[in-house]
Amino acid sequence: MNLEDHAEELASDLGVDKQEVLEDLEKLVSYSVPVDEAKGSLRRKYGGGSSSASGGEPSKKSIGDVTTEDSNVTVTARVLTVGERTIRYQGDDQRIFEGELADETGTISYTAWQDFGLTEGDTITAGNAGVREWDGRPELNLGQSTTLVQEDETLEVPYPIGGDRELADLAPGDRGRNVVVKVEECERKTIDGRDGETEILSGVLADSSGKLPFTDWDPHSEIEAGGSVRIEDIYVREFRGVPSVNVSEHSHVIALQEEVETTEGAPRMGIREAVDSGGVYDVELVGNLIAVRDGSGLIERCPECSRVIQNGQCRTHGAVEGEDDLRVKGILDDGTGTVTVILDDELTADIYGGGVEKAKEHARDAMDKEVVAESIAEDIVGKEYVVRGQLSVDEYGANLDATSFELAEDDPAARATALLAEVDA
Repeated sequence: MNLEDHAEELASDLGVDKQEVLEDLEKLVSYSVPVDEAKGSLRRKYGGGSSSASGGEPSKKSIGDVTTEDSNVTVTARVLTVGERTIRYQGDDQRIFEGELADETGTISYTAWQDFGLTEGDTITAGNAGVREWDGRPELNLGQSTTLVQEDETLEVPYPIGGDRELADLAPGDRGRNVVVKVEECERKTIDGRDGETEILSGVLADSSGKLPFTDWDPHSEIEAGGSVRIEDIYVREFRGVPSVNVSEHSHVIALQEEVETTEGAPRMGIREAVDSGGVYDVELVGNLIAVRDGSGLIERCPECSRVIQNGQCRTHGAVEGEDDLRVKGILDDGTGTVTVILDDELTADIYGGGVEKAKEHARDAMDKEVVAESIAEDIVGKEYVVRGQLSVDEYGANLDATSFELAEDDPAARATALLAEVDA
């Protein structure tokens, strides 16, 4: 529905001139007010009340009862977190505030399109808050049509106040979080951003709970490889199937004198548990390599995008002169589930016993490229391995980009006995 249709609907409901409503609606939207918020504001201006489905005042609800079917609601809640960010909205930069609210029945994320002076720990009543669906869940929109009252009496809630979290506790969609981390890797890059060439920092953060990738969109001098920092007001997005820490111009970075303790190892998980988590940046899986998939062994990649090509054709760049490479795509099974393990050229060369040149010679002698994959399969299929790497999960399945691939040294029978003993206990 375009703005003219919205204006016609409003004018009909309110019994006022359509052109006048359209001009007001266009003005509000030009100020980056969401359409639903703008309509609610105009309903009140012209005496039509709330934009709720009933046409009356928005119903007061507990947070646990708010659904994506609601239009506007009134809630009394505790402010758990407050984050600040600048987004591009309808072609303009828009400063927003976002985080989580809670009452005794649950939590809900919010986006405030103006500065209401929210502070962590405040107890507020947000009147006529819009409701939208975000990632399948309801989210509150606080805008011009919202009335916000600071309550004197503190609302007790069973949730932590504030954004301090360990890396392992972060999930895509988190906003207003704070972390204390060591910068394990850091690289300055120039990318083609929405405003042209943009310098960013990217790398890996670590604490005692694990590791996550990060991007600093407004490079902070305090973030450098080997340093330890406290970063306040981050937001988390999903990148390649795992959470990714995002640092913005509104984030506050504090250099620490003491080094943050980190873990050298990766958490060991069952395959089903790991896959159900939706993706893990650094994880260790143990299972039997039950098959080597097509697309393994000696392959060719596009020189432009590095995608694997077939018959000299890249899906993106068409006919290209392929570059030879080695890869293994194997199926790992631990009895709870399966995952595709992807070994790069170095790991593949280790198990094959040679690099690309040996593989090309092997294929020439046999007049068949498939002999390389067949040779690798003979060596690794049926054996138990400990595989560490980055697990991503999407509509195409679960893939583990391996950083290490080692034969399991422990006794499977002893491990099964120990597992049964835990179950019996």
